[in-house]
Amino acid sequence: MAAPHPLSALSIEETNLARDVVTAAHPGTVLFFRQNYLWEPPKADVLRFLELEHSRQLTPSSPRPARCAQVFYDVIGGKAKAQYNEAVVDLNLKAVVDHKVIGTEHQSSLTTKEFEELVNCVQADALFQQKVSELKLPEGFEVIVEPWPYGAPDIEDGDNRYFQALMFARDTRSGNPDSNFYAYPLPLIPVMDAATKTIVRIEEPATGGRGESLTAKTHKPEIVDHCLESEYVPELLPGGVRKDLKPLTVVQPEGPSFSITDGNLLKWQKWRMRVTFNSREGAVVHDVRYDGRPVMYRLSISDMTVPYADPRPPYHRKQAFDFGDGGLGHCVNNLTLGCDCLGVIKYFDGVLINSNGDAEETKNVICLHEQDNGINWKHTNWRTGRAVVTRRRELVIQFIITLANYEYIFAFKFDQAAGINIEARATGIVSVVNIDQGKTAPWGNVVSPGALAQNHQHIFCIRVDPSVDGHENTVIQEESLPLRLDQRTNPKGNLYEVRHTPITTSAGLDAAPFNNRVFKIQNLNKINPITQRPVGYKIIPPATQLLLADPNSRQAQRALFAKHHLWVTKYKDHEFFAGGRYTLQSKREIGGVSDAADRNDDVLNQDIVVWSVFGLTHNPRIEDWPVMPVEMLNLSITPVDFFTKNPALDVPSDKDLGSELTAGASSGSGSGSSCCKL
Repeated sequence: MAAPHPLSALSIEETNLARDVVTAAHPGTVLFFRQNYLWEPPKADVLRFLELEHSRQLTPSSPRPARCAQVFYDVIGGKAKAQYNEAVVDLNLKAVVDHKVIGTEHQSSLTTKEFEELVNCVQADALFQQKVSELKLPEGFEVIVEPWPYGAPDIEDGDNRYFQALMFARDTRSGNPDSNFYAYPLPLIPVMDAATKTIVRIEEPATGGRGESLTAKTHKPEIVDHCLESEYVPELLPGGVRKDLKPLTVVQPEGPSFSITDGNLLKWQKWRMRVTFNSREGAVVHDVRYDGRPVMYRLSISDMTVPYADPRPPYHRKQAFDFGDGGLGHCVNNLTLGCDCLGVIKYFDGVLINSNGDAEETKNVICLHEQDNGINWKHTNWRTGRAVVTRRRELVIQFIITLANYEYIFAFKFDQAAGINIEARATGIVSVVNIDQGKTAPWGNVVSPGALAQNHQHIFCIRVDPSVDGHENTVIQEESLPLRLDQRTNPKGNLYEVRHTPITTSAGLDAAPFNNRVFKIQNLNKINPITQRPVGYKIIPPATQLLLADPNSRQAQRALFAKHHLWVTKYKDHEFFAGGRYTLQSKREIGGVSDAADRNDDVLNQDIVVWSVFGLTHNPRIEDWPVMPVEMLNLSITPVDFFTKNPALDVPSDKDLGSELTAGASSGSGSGSSCCKL
């Protein structure tokens, strides 16, 4: 069997081998495994390999980077606290080549096993059962325990590992297990000590509204009597679903235009790249090239945080890091043909582990497909009436995660004009808490009687590791600025200045839409023969609101990456996570992009990384209930002076033969088989 490519995910066999090596390194102990995925080789080693591969000089005897796994696990020591360990396993040597015990100031990522333990502890706790009985739920209602990360810890929490649960009630009388329990929130939040697996306290948040105490207990004993059912599954909708929607089918009679070889090598049009999946970042795209020219070394969703803005305790702790807290592996959707992706689909599977370290294949975690996104380019010659038009076809690499109430849909889109678009969509069910009948609150919106959807933010960070015609790149800040009248240089006042500012030292930067601020990743050593400007790719940072929490708050200190729209840092191996390696119950962002920028590294003509931060300030509306329509955010990365003409000029302008007129409509003047007569 051929050796796996250095930029390919671990197989089931490799994952189990890494587990066995780690187990052998700890004889006579009990291990609790958390994550196990590819330890990406040092970039310098990979680049030497890629140089041989792309120059077609690669042979079976060519040197390869070490094939390694990184394994995260606890060593269980009786009554003592478990020790969190991280190991790097060389799979060829079958040996641990790096190992460290992580200090108690950091928390390891959570697992679904711990969430299961939380549910069991809550349900078995006598005090919790008493508190529920005091709520006087109607007959036919059952209690739902929804596990959550503990969030931003208070000072008195120390280094203890806690989990919390949000509580809801579900009306079982419909007999449908998918009836919407979020419509019936309960004001109880049990907290579990993970070391002792006991409930240490039960928080009882306030249910009052505007102008009332942040801590007072004001609700009636019959806690959900004023709540109303809010169903979303089709069979429970009171009026059913629409009956006038006719099928809209994506058909590709000759199959897709992409190909997959060597497991994860993807080719489409002039694009070439590799796709992997890991349990921390989801889909990752590597070694991206267009028409043989390097564009990106690595693209990934680096981090995201969701801080809530309800000031009442314990909601001040309510802040999730949906990638870092637990890795998203066990939250990823197994995508469904004809639902999540349309057309001719290629699925990629992923490899996860259970708490015993056993590798488990999870199906269809990434879907790959083509889609139409309107017109790509068009021009009509007004003198002859001839129009030439091509469609904008995109290649989409997509994955979806479900985190309790929310869904996030992430897509890397590549177009035929050499552009890249990274899209984040938020949908699912807004997080709600109980509010007294007839009241409103300034920190949220009542979306259903008794259900207050709290204001919050979703802040994402995309990690862009560029290789624009090589790995010595520079970020140029470009602004278009007005100029005053000047009789010598601007006599009529119509001139404006295009100002270019090289970013020479690692730093955080911000969007400035009124200055048309964009950032160009340029290779100053490669000059466009026509424009005489350096070749490059352009990033327009979305000018979205940054983190709103007070800079001195625990929420803000944990997410320092969210204080700028764009960061430029010097590349460092394994520096992948904007919010730092350890986000669960973190007190401050450590080892994240803010620390990387604070090194004040030289980033002029260097191997650099660009981090794009953008987000959604979500003040819920009633139209978000009971399931919100998608909110979309996009990061655009497009070539600028990289080519000598429009790279999509040669895209065929074939007419879609599946398009037809509705009954009675006029066909107009065009009846040919092509949008561009030859």
